[in-house]
Amino acid sequence: MTSYRDAGVDIEAGEALVDAIRPAAAATARAGTMGGLGGFGALFDLRAAGFRDPVLVSSTDGVGTKLLVAIETGLHDHVGIDLVAMCVNDLVVQGAEPLFFLDYFATGRLAVADAARVVRGIAEGCRQSGCALVGGETAEMPGMYAAGHYDLAGFAVGAAERGRLLPEGVEAGQTILGLPSTGVHANGFSLVRRILADAGLGYAAPAPFAPGQSLGEALMAPTRLYVAPVLALHRAGLLRAAAHITGGGLPGNLPRVLPQGTAARIDKPWPVPEVFRFLARTGRVGEAEMLRVFNAGIGMALVVADEAAALRLLAEHGEAAHRLGRVVEADGGSEFELALPEGWLG
Repeated sequence: MTSYRDAGVDIEAGEALVDAIRPAAAATARAGTMGGLGGFGALFDLRAAGFRDPVLVSSTDGVGTKLLVAIETGLHDHVGIDLVAMCVNDLVVQGAEPLFFLDYFATGRLAVADAARVVRGIAEGCRQSGCALVGGETAEMPGMYAAGHYDLAGFAVGAAERGRLLPEGVEAGQTILGLPSTGVHANGFSLVRRILADAGLGYAAPAPFAPGQSLGEALMAPTRLYVAPVLALHRAGLLRAAAHITGGGLPGNLPRVLPQGTAARIDKPWPVPEVFRFLARTGRVGEAEMLRVFNAGIGMALVVADEAAALRLLAEHGEAAHRLGRVVEADGGSEFELALPEGWLG
């Protein structure tokens, strides 16, 4: 007799994965969480979470071809943090507190140990963000994926009190601050992989920009989670707008949170992580392309009305923010003005 396992789907492996990740998911419980893993749907009590008149904010994202680096290097522990960060960082820029998260893990044949490492990373990202990992889906689909390959998607829901959404109150003259990134984060890896391939560099090669690490280890540094400092600024009434710097870089993301008739003028250089200088030099990538593809060292841009107070609060949260420029009147021109000295990228 032919079984489901003969067709390539192992139900017992899926059950083993749920058992393996249950403690990590339980550790993310927060006010408002109802029930645990295993139900057909996840429940969440907004009143128990402290909201009176909430507006729900949702986001979904993936990790892109950074997954291929994880798969080829066997470094699966932090890619789950990337997944959470790509979603919750998009929620918080709208003034929303992340509440709960669900993941989708798809593969051809389930490798329980590797999948558990991925999901434990998701749980850690949720824990750091203050949101609960309330459920997800593990799909084993023989023939859909190459051996050892998998795909990830994440879904986050947050909430803000009505009237407290961002952006709000952005005006010309306000300061633009930047919070540093941990490196490439989870955007631009198709170009990263092309640069390394053209240069004949493997992931096991030493990383010239990260002593003691291989290229694979250095590139797999997880995306930073900006939930705590951004929410602190917002709750203090100091934040007017925020932009998560992902694909499109500063030029493609910062203008999205500015009102019509204004522009972002970036005229203060910031410390650029060595990984970007390495990529620009090795791949002979121009500065404009680097700034458009990568975060170039700034993972979150903030528009604040009181620069000094914002910097003090961010410092209390361990953030070394950089002044990038200011909001200016657009005068019918571009929404993004770059006025950095030639060779700013090094």
